[in-house]
Amino acid sequence: MNQISQSVVDMEFDSSPSPSSSSCLDSGKTWGEKVSQKVLSVYKSLPKKGKPQGREVTVLAAFLTSSPSQDLEVVALGTGTKCTGHSRLSPHGDIVNDSHAEVIARRALMRFFYTEIQSLLTISDRHTHNSGSIQLEGDDITNLLFQLGSDGPGQGKITMRAGWKLHLYVSQLPCGGASGCLPLFSSRNSTLRNGDLPSSLSENDSMDEQTGSFSNLGNFTVGSLSGNSSQIIGMVQRKPGRGDTTLSVSCSDKIARWNVLGVQGALLSYFLQPVYLSSITVGQSHNYPKTFPLEDNMRRALYNRVLPLSDKLKSPFQVNQPLFWEAPIPPEEFQHLETATSTLTCGYSICWNKSGLHEVVLGTTGRKQGTSVKGALHASTEPSLCKKRLLEVFLLLRHKTSIETPANEVSYRELKDGAREYSSASKIFKRSPPFNSWLLKPSNLEAFSVVRL
Repeated sequence: MNQISQSVVDMEFDSSPSPSSSSCLDSGKTWGEKVSQKVLSVYKSLPKKGKPQGREVTVLAAFLTSSPSQDLEVVALGTGTKCTGHSRLSPHGDIVNDSHAEVIARRALMRFFYTEIQSLLTISDRHTHNSGSIQLEGDDITNLLFQLGSDGPGQGKITMRAGWKLHLYVSQLPCGGASGCLPLFSSRNSTLRNGDLPSSLSENDSMDEQTGSFSNLGNFTVGSLSGNSSQIIGMVQRKPGRGDTTLSVSCSDKIARWNVLGVQGALLSYFLQPVYLSSITVGQSHNYPKTFPLEDNMRRALYNRVLPLSDKLKSPFQVNQPLFWEAPIPPEEFQHLETATSTLTCGYSICWNKSGLHEVVLGTTGRKQGTSVKGALHASTEPSLCKKRLLEVFLLLRHKTSIETPANEVSYRELKDGAREYSSASKIFKRSPPFNSWLLKPSNLEAFSVVRL
């Protein structure tokens, strides 16, 4: 973490706890140590359900907030290393397609955002009813992450409160480009096996959005398991599957997208201004060479690749530049061996947030732990993080605002497209190299709708 000067850190974290702030750090502790300590403390407080057993390992990710008056606080957490294969993808939006820790934590964060917005609007309604003013003051909003836009509820979009910051922690380098320069792939970054499609697509590769089938994959090259992966560095990469190909792009690619579009996604952007990360902290590993430039690798994969988009984006979207930090080597259950074949990964993903969410998802099926074959399609097996459940929360919240949404019986995809500013920025992102080879899922997977609430 020594490659960023302390003066830069102090400027970035001014009015909010910084690596040199006594309100945030105990004497002698680095920023990475403090962040990882906070995350591991929450993880250890959770029940054993969904955690690695025996020799199993997993990946841990979490989002934290900081503010001028509060220490770092974990608000969302996820674990996992698995994805649902394309043959098991559902057109009903009732499963989680990607159960990697970073994605699970981000979806848990989105649920937390919905709860925070609901609380803010409830307090605003009560205050307006009692005083006739929408100017919120006092202790009732002190701990809320968001504040109303200047035009009040239903008019201006909600923003993060002044001085508050959002941080990401991951126990190891995200799969994809961020870990692509390692001498050996991590267990989440494994190379092709028989029956697999390439982990990366060139600009000429394509997929039929109706059927999900690929064409023109002949130009793809990739290094061997212990070889040089430089051929695919910088390109959009697909998360590998064992026999059943996934349609999910790497966590490095997704985090890079968050640095352009924000972490809130399309539906939340109906209510929120873009929410960007202030810092990204990643755990060290026994497998990294002593001179391995972890922070430089993160910066290259998660920021430098999106920097050329700076002149293409329109406000409120921008190319976000987070700070990058190292954290200590995590506990053994998060320490992966040198190769995928020698690492036994846990099949479950833990989903948790500060608002009361706590579920366990089986990563290969995208459904709640304990789902039987006979009951697989029952509503009780649907995770709170699946698109269908998030759409339900969105529709409930929209009644408290006067936001414009498409007409009744509209699909999930149409609602996403209806977030015009977000959709426009997303198109710019996906039409710009190297992200113009972004994997597009078949359109029928997002054509579902739910009854208007």
